[in-house]
Amino acid sequence: MTRIPATKAARQQLIVDLLTRHSVRSQSDLLALLADRGVSATVSTVSRDLDELGAVRVRQSDGTLIYAVPAEGGDPTPRAADGSAAVARLQRLVRELMVTADATANLVVLRTPPGAAQFLASAIDHAGSVGTLGTIAGDDTVLLICRDPDGGPAVAEYFTQLAGQPT
Repeated sequence: MTRIPATKAARQQLIVDLLTRHSVRSQSDLLALLADRGVSATVSTVSRDLDELGAVRVRQSDGTLIYAVPAEGGDPTPRAADGSAAVARLQRLVRELMVTADATANLVVLRTPPGAAQFLASAIDHAGSVGTLGTIAGDDTVLLICRDPDGGPAVAEYFTQLAGQPT
């Protein structure tokens, strides 16, 4: 299980992750999601965090209101949780940026053109778990650490297949 330090920065990053991966309708829903991950917070703390993060309530296609946070890269448009959009974005970026995928044990190394690794790693992180604990990116290399001690080859194959699928 992931250990989350009891810091404001860690809590706020977790809130951003939760809002981008789950349809959170209320602060009490958010408190429950935080508690599920071992983070204790009060309604007033979460309210301040949402305000500081620039979170707003947006209407989903079914009419329900959920919390959303501004997108990355200075785009102020709030983005609601949409796992299919994140996976579609990941597929597009893998097709455009991944040069090779190699694996051993629980490690996968993805190569990209110079300057693209951090962009691809961020897309992998935002798309949710593909059996990984996380990514580390350099200039042209992304290192994925897999949860399964022998999961590297399967994750490398997943990215190879993702790159080969038509968009």
